[in-house]
Amino acid sequence: MKMLRTMLYAAGFAMTCALLPAAHAQGVIKIGEVNSYKAQPAFLEPYKKGMELAVDEVNAAGGVNGKKIELITRDDNANPGDAVRVAEELISREQIDVLMGTFLSNTGLAVADFAKQKKFFFLAGEPLTDKIIWGSGNRYTYRLRPGTYMQAAMLVPEAAKLKKKRWALVYPNYEYGQSAVAAFKQLLKAAQPDVEFVAEQAPPLGKLDAGSVVQALADAKPDAIFNVLFGADLSKFVREGNTRGLFQGREVVSVLTGEPEYLDPLKEEAPNGWIVTGYPWNGIQTAEHKAFLAAYQGKFKDYPRLGSVVGYSAVKSIAAGLKRAGSSDTEKLVAAFKGLQVDTPFGKITYRAQDNQSTMGAFVGKTKNDGSKGMMVDYSYFDGAKYLPSDAEVAKLRAPD
Repeated sequence: MKMLRTMLYAAGFAMTCALLPAAHAQGVIKIGEVNSYKAQPAFLEPYKKGMELAVDEVNAAGGVNGKKIELITRDDNANPGDAVRVAEELISREQIDVLMGTFLSNTGLAVADFAKQKKFFFLAGEPLTDKIIWGSGNRYTYRLRPGTYMQAAMLVPEAAKLKKKRWALVYPNYEYGQSAVAAFKQLLKAAQPDVEFVAEQAPPLGKLDAGSVVQALADAKPDAIFNVLFGADLSKFVREGNTRGLFQGREVVSVLTGEPEYLDPLKEEAPNGWIVTGYPWNGIQTAEHKAFLAAYQGKFKDYPRLGSVVGYSAVKSIAAGLKRAGSSDTEKLVAAFKGLQVDTPFGKITYRAQDNQSTMGAFVGKTKNDGSKGMMVDYSYFDGAKYLPSDAEVAKLRAPD
């Protein structure tokens, strides 16, 4: 009898222990996040801070559907294969409820395909290639940031106003750069049929030979330059271009250069008068941005970068989707994101049902060197909803879900 009681006690204890992880899981919603933290720290360190601020705010307000949210991050080494591997680990080992993240377009596409195969919800925060929502789009993948088509559509009217005929192009030779240049060429040609593209330089990402690239562009004698470089490649390009006089008497239109994570490192070498997309954090006067800025500075004693806004808005989007779905069930979450409205530091955005793209916009303005650093001036916010293809165009670009 004593032995039987002992056996029953042991069995009950084992069953209780087996149920503990499930009980813990029922009290928290796990967000798994994959990103290139080591490879792209300028953007992703502020991005992670933005996510942390959003998690704090959501949990302080009672969480989502009565549960706190928990963020679990993994580094993908800027490699598509590693990105898929760690996404798989997050699902199988960490038992996450939702997947989000990625920075580079090639890693974003790899994780989006993985999400499709696994039938698992994925919010791509940053990848800018439009394949992620159109050519390779799938029902399980949504995207937050305005992509290459949207940003090109914002910049092309400004480029066309310059009335420059001969354009040179410089971009990193991988999915994002190729996608951005293709959109710019298509839209500028439509706006200005006599335009000529006289030179293209496409160095591998992170391996820019600035001297040879700048010289090749100068030899083509363009009237204007469209630049898609970012990070360390951008810094090298600007410094070498300044040294060799590439930008003297030439207009430059540049994606991303107005973002403080890329403009700040240039300091006194920052360019003057480039037409850019970016983030003038210290000049935005809307109530929603002032609230975000105060909270961010209060927590981190630092100013936000664009990455901060993206990370913050991504977590807020996940929380809003979970609340609307009433569950972390993938199919319910996929349905909840269709037409979902989310409050962000840039105002209210909507995730479009027709292509899973958010209507988050971008600031367009010009760079100014004030003697010690670069800043954005003469800027306006361009609502992303106005720079997306029509439903009819999307139907041609995207396969049905």
